[in-house]
Amino acid sequence: MTVTKEDEPALTRTQNRLLRRMYNGRSIPIIADGKPFLTYRDATQYLRALPPLARDAAYAEMKEQEKAPRHAAEA
Repeated sequence: MTVTKEDEPALTRTQNRLLRRMYNGRSIPIIADGKPFLTYRDATQYLRALPPLARDAAYAEMKEQEKAPRHAAEA
């Protein structure tokens, strides 16, 4: 079976924009559901694989950590 973009549950435009900003140049991972995410691609792939309610919860968890230090020097 071929997986296409139509098969993937979509994230909203707002969610995509925030995730791109959160993960841009990050060297300290964001933890969601006990898993570390360092890149936008990893985070969006994980979120798209979740059912809608779990996706919203994981996205909210990532969003809460948005203000956390982005680099080791800031920690």
